[in-house]
Amino acid sequence: MEKAAIFHQPYGAYADPLSPYCLRVRLRVKKGDLTACTVYHGDRYSQEEDQDYVQLQKTASDMYFDYFTGDLPTQTKRIRYVFYVQNEREAYWYGENGFSQDRRSAGVFQYAYITYSNLFDLPEWALDGVVYQIFPERFANGDRSNDPQNVEPWTVGARPKPDSYYGGDLQGVMDRLPYLEKLGVNVLYFTPIFRSPSNHKYDTTDYYQIDPHFGDMKTFRKLVEKAHRHGMRVILDAVMNHTGVGFFAFRDVIDHGSVSRYADWFHISSFPVQTEPRPNYETFANDVWTMPKLRTQHPEVKAYFLDVAEYWVKEVGIDGWRLDVANEVEADFWRAFRQRVKKANPEALIVGEVWHDASPWLMGDQFDSVMNYLFRDAVVDFFGRGRIGAEELDARLAHSRMLYRTQPQYAMFNLLDSHDTERFLTTCGGNEKRMRLAVLFQTTYVGMPMIYYGDEVGMQGGSDPDCRRPMIWEKRRQNRALFNFYRKVLRIRREQTALRRGNIRVWVAQGRIYGFLRRLENDCVGVIVNNSDHMCEISLDTAAFGQPTVLVELLSGQSVQTTKEGRLFITLAPYEGRVYTAPSTNGAKKPALNRSNIPL
Repeated sequence: MEKAAIFHQPYGAYADPLSPYCLRVRLRVKKGDLTACTVYHGDRYSQEEDQDYVQLQKTASDMYFDYFTGDLPTQTKRIRYVFYVQNEREAYWYGENGFSQDRRSAGVFQYAYITYSNLFDLPEWALDGVVYQIFPERFANGDRSNDPQNVEPWTVGARPKPDSYYGGDLQGVMDRLPYLEKLGVNVLYFTPIFRSPSNHKYDTTDYYQIDPHFGDMKTFRKLVEKAHRHGMRVILDAVMNHTGVGFFAFRDVIDHGSVSRYADWFHISSFPVQTEPRPNYETFANDVWTMPKLRTQHPEVKAYFLDVAEYWVKEVGIDGWRLDVANEVEADFWRAFRQRVKKANPEALIVGEVWHDASPWLMGDQFDSVMNYLFRDAVVDFFGRGRIGAEELDARLAHSRMLYRTQPQYAMFNLLDSHDTERFLTTCGGNEKRMRLAVLFQTTYVGMPMIYYGDEVGMQGGSDPDCRRPMIWEKRRQNRALFNFYRKVLRIRREQTALRRGNIRVWVAQGRIYGFLRRLENDCVGVIVNNSDHMCEISLDTAAFGQPTVLVELLSGQSVQTTKEGRLFITLAPYEGRVYTAPSTNGAKKPALNRSNIPL
C-alpha cells in the first residue's frame, strides 16, 4: 500500500458539511491501490464502541489517484472519524496521527461542530441555470439614437479592431428576449454596462450610471423586469480590481497628487501621476495605464464598492455578479462582498473569474462559482484540437471536480469560449460535428452550461478582438441547424432532472470514446460521444439504469434493446453523440435538492 499517496484533511473539499447533520468526507489514494475503504465515526464525546461505519464509494479517478467518498450522518453536529483502508495485501487504520494497525494509535480526525457558516449557501435556481453571455456592444442595436460616433457597418463580414464600435445596446437585448427564450437559456450574463470610454467597458468611469451608448437606468430597469417575466435571471460584471482613468477618485489624484484624499486608494509609487512612457502606478495586467489598480484592503475603497454591489442588487433587482480579475483582489474584500450581497438578496449568485484552481475562493465564504476554465481547457484539448484521448479527458475533469466542495460544482460556468478567447468553432477548425459533440457534452455535464453569444448560430472568430464580432441576425446567414441542435439538447437538459442535479460517474473512457452517467435517486441518464472520424462499436453496462430491457435515445427518440446480461451494444458514427435513459425514468420529476441530499 502506497501510504504516501493517501491524503485527507478535516476541512475544505475533503470534509464538506452538506447540512448541520451530514458531513461528506473524501479520501485520496494511489490509483488502483485500495480494494475497500471504511470510515468509523461517532460523536466527538462518544466511546469507540458507540461508533457507526460507512463504506466509502470510489467516486472519481484522475491520472494518479482514486477518490473515495461517503456521507457521515450526525445528530449532534460533532463528528470524529477514522478510516480503515484495505487492499489484497494489508490493511491499516488511518487517522490524524497517521497509519497504524492499532486503531487508537492512528488517532482520529475531528470536525468539531458544524456551524451555519460551514455550510455552502448556494442558490437553488443555479442548478437549473443555462447561461448566455452577452457582450452588449456587439449583440443587437435596438436604439440608433444612442450610437457612438463612427459606428461601423453591422455585417457578417465585420472584423472588429480594438477600438471598433457597432452600436449594440440594452434596447437591442430587450428586443431579442423572445429569441433567447426560444433558444432555452435562463441566465443572462452581461459584460460591463457602466459608463466607460471603451467598447468593452472594463475601464469604468462611473459605477452608478449606465453607459449612455447602451441606454439609461430606465431602459435597464425595464430590461431586468422583462427578463424576469421571461424566466431569466440577470448577472452583471463587477470590475473592482481596477477602475478607468476617468473614475472620479483617480481623476482627483491626477489633479491634486499626493494631497488628494484618494491618493491611497491606488497603488501609486510616486507623484505626480504619470502615464507615459510607463505608468508609475499598478494597473490591470502589465502597464495598462487606462486601468489603475485599486487598494481593495483600504476601508474607504471597500465601503464604496460594497455600496455599489448592494445598490444594483437591492435597488435595481439584478440576480448576481460576475467578478472580473477576481483572483487579484483581497480575500477579505470578497468575504465582505458576499455578506453584503447575500444580505441584499440571499438568492443572488456570485461568480468569480479565475482561470486556474479556484478552491481558495470556493470554500463557502467568497464565491458560489467561477468561470470554469479548467473545464474549457480539457474540452478544447479533447474536442477542439484532438490533443488528448478520453482517458486523459476523464482524468482532468475528475481532478478539477475533486478540487472543490460538492455544491459549487453544480453552479460552475462551464464555457467553451468567451469574449477573452477564440470562438470554439474556430478552435475546431470549422468542423461543426466536433462543435456539436462539445455542446452535447457541455449541456449534460455537471454545472451550468455557458453559451457565448452567437455560438448557437455558428459564429467564428480568433482571439480578442476577432471573437467580438457583431451578432449575426440575418436568418439566411445563421446556421439554423446548429441553433435547433442547441434547442434540442437544452430541452433534454430541462426535461431530465438528473442532467442538472445528478451525480456523475464515468461510463466508458477509451481511445476517442467517452461516456458518463448522471444519476439522481432512480433517474439515470447516460451520455456517450465518439470523438473520432471512424465508426466505433462498443458494449456498455446498463446496471446503473436498473437493468432495463429497453433504453430510449433522447436525441433521436428511438428505443434500443439491451441484452439479458445487462449490456447495450451500439455502433456510433464518426463524431456522433447519444443520450440514453430508461423509458420509466420520470425526467420531468424534480426531487427537492438541498444540502443534505446532493448525491455522491
